[in-house]
Amino acid sequence: MIELEDVFRMEWGRILSALISVLGDFDLAEEALQEAFSCAVAEWATETPRNPRAWLYTTARHKAIDTIRRRANFAEKQTELVVLEELRTIGAAKIEEDSTVPDERLRLIFTCCHPALPPEAQVALTLRTLCGLTTEEIAHAFLLPTPTIAQRLVRAKTKIRKAAIPYRVPLAPDVPERLSVVMAVVYLVFNEGYAAAHGDALVRHELCTEAIRLTRLLRALLQAPYPELDALLALMLLHDSRRSTRVNADGELVLLADQDRTRWNQAQIDEGCALVQSAFQAGPIGPYAIEAAIAALHAKAACPEETDWSQISALYGRLFALHRSPVVALNHAVALSMAEGPEAALPLVEALQSALEDYHLWHATRADLLRRLGRTTEAVCCYQRALELTQNEVERRFLNRRLEELS
Repeated sequence: MIELEDVFRMEWGRILSALISVLGDFDLAEEALQEAFSCAVAEWATETPRNPRAWLYTTARHKAIDTIRRRANFAEKQTELVVLEELRTIGAAKIEEDSTVPDERLRLIFTCCHPALPPEAQVALTLRTLCGLTTEEIAHAFLLPTPTIAQRLVRAKTKIRKAAIPYRVPLAPDVPERLSVVMAVVYLVFNEGYAAAHGDALVRHELCTEAIRLTRLLRALLQAPYPELDALLALMLLHDSRRSTRVNADGELVLLADQDRTRWNQAQIDEGCALVQSAFQAGPIGPYAIEAAIAALHAKAACPEETDWSQISALYGRLFALHRSPVVALNHAVALSMAEGPEAALPLVEALQSALEDYHLWHATRADLLRRLGRTTEAVCCYQRALELTQNEVERRFLNRRLEELS
């Protein structure tokens, strides 16, 4: 017997997007689908329908019809009569148990990630609608108050309605530009899962999983190949392959050089490396492809000593040429320190002070270089400043251990 929770995870986004496409109302569609799942809890207790997706879609559609009919003010109903008639028309065609529910998720993804919405609203709306995460789950994942996430969702839906943001896939010439926004949202979700900015856990597994699932969904739904989308999936798979080794049994941070590489997920590494290769062959080479190539070099090294730091340093230089970010420059300096020594990298790190003064990893990186150069007093000061800026408890404990070692 199929578990209802599995159906929820697999089908929520597809059914909700199909309902929104017909109803034109996020809240009504969500309410109807939630009622359908509530009915399923009782009615599926003895027997699961042959096609759970069609059952849920049909039930939710009937719930939506009932809701529209119950609304008291006839004048307010006028704009909804067209929707009601369309729903009746669909009902006349009757969705049978073995029928296919229309898949409108691609429209929903591009609507949730429309440039007119603030980035934080894009993330919350994507997780709520495509992944089926509750408001409480999203708030917990980002360590924000539930009312804050609820307000973001309400504002985003209101903006979509009032600004008449179209519920459609962009025209072919506009897809690459719009897709870049969608990919940025998905990668933001993954990064928050892979290295949580706040809280007691370094890794939030559910966000990593959802980001990878969303990227696979995008690849399946888009008709044309997009090498950078393949590269994004590769990048996340390669990073995620190390997830279980990034903290030890006590929840303490384990550096890359100290991780047990035999526990890395080899299936994810193989898939990620193949995707990197195909992305480079297809071209043009974008930022995700370069980052994925760096991750692949780490993944293919059987031990820390076999890591090709010179190649990684060169790739970071290439990445900086495309994306002139101070964080990329900092990562380039770290790779250079491993390839040529800390004395070659320290001037590059110190040159980034004005841009990264409030970034805890800049202070931690400078501290590590000073430690390796034997400049202990300066290193202690940098570790202390990094500790002041860090909001993740796992990272705080790691920095405290470094300070104890230097003491």
